[in-house]
Amino acid sequence: MTALIGYARVSKADGSQVHDLQRDALIKAGVEVDNVYEDSASGKQDDRPGLAACLKLRAGDTLAVWKLDRLGRDLRHLVNLVDDLTKRNIGLKVLAGEGASIDTSTANGRLVFGIFAALAEFERALIIERTKAGLAAARARGRNGGAPFKMTPAKLRLAQAMMGKPETKVADLCAELGITRQTLYRFVGPKGELRGDGERLLGRKKITLGVRK
Repeated sequence: MTALIGYARVSKADGSQVHDLQRDALIKAGVEVDNVYEDSASGKQDDRPGLAACLKLRAGDTLAVWKLDRLGRDLRHLVNLVDDLTKRNIGLKVLAGEGASIDTSTANGRLVFGIFAALAEFERALIIERTKAGLAAARARGRNGGAPFKMTPAKLRLAQAMMGKPETKVADLCAELGITRQTLYRFVGPKGELRGDGERLLGRKKITLGVRK
């Protein structure tokens, strides 16, 4: 028997945000109360036990979320997550917001999400192109992108984009960036996900530029 599984997330765990609005919308859409999974955590965090639990779905099941931003850390993570669900014959249904037309159990919904996937690929290609151009410009001025073995925000963004591509060879990427394999894996994981040092490096960069997270 197939099931409709719901997922809800709020960003704060101090009680200042509650799941009621999302939970009510999911139940109204047909999700059983016992099939609603919840997290109180930032979307950027990898450790979301509620999401991990509800993703253990069976072929034919459908995952329902209130809005797309409740599910993925960013566009690329979202696309990869839904691609995995699709390969397992699991649907995704978005109830509200800009992604409300997405229902991957229908042809129109799959078309809409295909556009999202194309945009994610375009975004990744732009990051790679701009970062490589920046490193090339630095080398032309006699700089090799910083001190040996040092990770920079530009290198980190390129590493994120490239590690998400299955054809990437880690040794070649490290040579391109001028860092060791150990340094690479301190900042970014095998699928391009940020690790602790990577979060801190990009966080410091945002503060320097005067941009609030």
